Amino acid sequence: MTGSIDPAGHGAGRVGFFTVLYDEGCPVCRAAHRWLAGRAQLVPLQFVPAGSAEARMRFPGLDHAATLRDLTVITDGGLVYVSDGAWLACLWALADYRGMAERLSSPRLLPTARRFIAAAAAVRQSTRSDDYGDVCDDQCR
Repeated sequence: MTGSIDPAGHGAGRVGFFTVLYDEGCPVCRAAHRWLAGRAQLVPLQFVPAGSAEARMRFPGLDHAATLRDLTVITDGGLVYVSDGAWLACLWALADYRGMAERLSSPRLLPTARRFIAAAAAVRQSTRSDDYGDVCDDQCR
């Protein structure tokens, strides 16, 4: 068989790193950032505050208001994951959680994973401070 094994040209499908856009004003997002950064990573995670000048410069085509509502992960090849897909991508990047991410993304468990992720996002309302600001509309997932 002739032809390219990697038609997209991104290293035979290998992911070099993920950029995680997280809301640095959100206590839940900050805690998730610390937790993820503290785990052994099979795929390196780079963290950039969502909506920041750096995020806008690096990813000019994104809807940056939406990245403040939904966790957003961008691969070094340009694929974008949002919401539950982004959370699962982060777990998949971790040495001790890749298997869990693969199980949770199965058709049988994905609905449960989505409910769990939505419940975790709902905690935002009870943990944010009164002076959080006007940028948050409490619609994050």
